[in-house]
Amino acid sequence: MNVRIGIAGLGRLGRVHAQNLLSSVPDCSLIAACSVIEEELQFARDILRITYTFSNYEDMIRSDLIDAVFIITPSGFHCEHINLAFKYGKHVFCEKPIGLDVHEIKQTQQIIQSNQELVFMLGFMRRYDESYRYAKSIVDRGEIGDITLLRCYGIDPTSGLESFIAFAKHNFSGGLFIDMAIHDIDLVRWFTGHEISQVWAIGKNSLYPELDALRELETGAVMMQLDNNTIALIVAGRNAAHGYHIETEIIGTKGMIRVAQTPDKNLVTIMNAHGVIRPCSQHFSERFRDAFIEEAREFIRCIQEKRSPQVTAQDGLQATVIALACQESYEGNHLVQIDYI
Repeated sequence: MNVRIGIAGLGRLGRVHAQNLLSSVPDCSLIAACSVIEEELQFARDILRITYTFSNYEDMIRSDLIDAVFIITPSGFHCEHINLAFKYGKHVFCEKPIGLDVHEIKQTQQIIQSNQELVFMLGFMRRYDESYRYAKSIVDRGEIGDITLLRCYGIDPTSGLESFIAFAKHNFSGGLFIDMAIHDIDLVRWFTGHEISQVWAIGKNSLYPELDALRELETGAVMMQLDNNTIALIVAGRNAAHGYHIETEIIGTKGMIRVAQTPDKNLVTIMNAHGVIRPCSQHFSERFRDAFIEEAREFIRCIQEKRSPQVTAQDGLQATVIALACQESYEGNHLVQIDYI
């Protein structure tokens, strides 16, 4: 079965997904693209050689051209776009987060649950990264004992900060915790199998203090307590001078695991007049290239095999609830208790 796909949104992440679908994901055809930005549609036609382009999402989604859609639109539109896709009988892959409003997400979750014949998958790509999956298998086998603490770093390179500033002046990302830390929030839930019960978040804007007025952060940190008293520490940011820094540490009663202790680009070590140098990854699409491809392949396999993916709408809901609680904690400077949903 060849799955015909339309993609909505061709920004930097949308282009990564589109190019993966065209070159690295078997049994599918990317034949349609939608964007409200003409330059993105031109890119789809001229560079990606996509046959059908649309400036209106509903026009693409209600057509008989496609079987499934990749939703890579701004976060605030995700629920609306998911709902329309299910209305017209399309399978859905949606980038994180599932939405920005808890009530809206719950309504969307009900729609997903009432259409079990359609596949819904959320883009928590780190679950499909080879290193994280290997670490998860070690944890699941009990090799490090009971988890006592997790420490997660997720920091974008400084090179992208100015473009984010320009974006933030006209759009709200949802805040650092929902825009970036949500991946680490998902990892905490995934590795432990437990829910986060309370959070305390802090943050600082150093290079661009004007972000204060935009409710955005350069650097934020969260201390978390899980429902079994496990501790989690998350640091998220947009200002890593050396490159794209993603690191996770899991401490247990019998040992510990570190995933990407340094953000190595590859296995090359350079020795010269400047010392011993290990090149760093510079972009999310470089560090998680294979994970993005594997999650797309899994989405196609789920459609073909008529089964549900590992990542659920409930995972998206819970991660959003926690991320919003982090934002509330930061803005209110107080500890926030989280109610399970």
